[in-house]
Amino acid sequence: MNAQGTPRQVGFVMLPGFSLLAQACAMEPLIIANMLAERRLYTATTFGLDGRPVKSVTELALSPESVAGSDARHLDMLFVCAPTPNGMGAAEEAGEPLIHWLHRLASRGVTLGGIAGGTHWLARAGVLDGYRASIPYASADAFMRAFPTIHVSHQLFEIDRDRLTCGGGTAAMDMLMTLVGQQQGAGLAQRISEHFVCERIRMADEPQQLPLRSRLGHAPQSLIDAVALMEANIEEPLTTHELSAHLGLSRRQLERLFKKHLQAVPSRYYLNLRLQQARRLLRESDQAVGEIALAHGFSSGAHFSTAYRHHFGISPRDERLGQAGGEP
Repeated sequence: MNAQGTPRQVGFVMLPGFSLLAQACAMEPLIIANMLAERRLYTATTFGLDGRPVKSVTELALSPESVAGSDARHLDMLFVCAPTPNGMGAAEEAGEPLIHWLHRLASRGVTLGGIAGGTHWLARAGVLDGYRASIPYASADAFMRAFPTIHVSHQLFEIDRDRLTCGGGTAAMDMLMTLVGQQQGAGLAQRISEHFVCERIRMADEPQQLPLRSRLGHAPQSLIDAVALMEANIEEPLTTHELSAHLGLSRRQLERLFKKHLQAVPSRYYLNLRLQQARRLLRESDQAVGEIALAHGFSSGAHFSTAYRHHFGISPRDERLGQAGGEP
């Protein structure tokens, strides 16, 4: 609820080709929040470009309750649910009124969100300049070229002040549950997660989980094999010399591959990989820090702590205390 005790008014714009899954993942946490709290915390309204049913990517259609561009009701938040640009189709033709509406809402202080390709519409409206934004990984390069004033991340989702963005799919659920936690308390967010039989609410700064080939794009197979070896040998890391021998490459060849395609030497990339996995365990389990250190190839807790602090700017102990600190 707002400070005045009234429900927050949340809109969802559905554009042709939108993902039903992502739209439901964004909208249903708010509905379930009302149910579990036994009072109306959020009122959700759906919008289309006109009054006609909007077809999703699965060819199933939803009938919007209102038309985008209408300022008949007060909105606290608005999310745009859309496919990535190459799938916009008919929505592209009707885009200008939507862009103008987004710009007007931003000037009124309405919180704006982009689900999957919805982030592109916020960018086109100029309401993401200077913000961090998360988008589907496949369109990240083109997006960065088109909108250089937006700070693109590969995180699961981004909540940057009054802008919320994610790559779509189930990331929308994590983003909205996190938002409910911020507005209504972590306890209610956790109950929503349990209602959806989710193991946990994923953190915003977790990376989008991509298949190895997708992460490395058109990199040579030898580089993909090298990263796969690293991922398979976390507890007992291989040396660069051992990696080279396994792959039938010289050390210099391997280093050139990593510098060209990953902008890092193999040892640095390997360390980052191990630390990221260790960070996930610190956040998600009560396993002792020393055990986590050994499981990720560090010879001692002190060695792990030094590397962790240097990489993330926080000690493993403080990382865990931060997770136990209550509401986001």
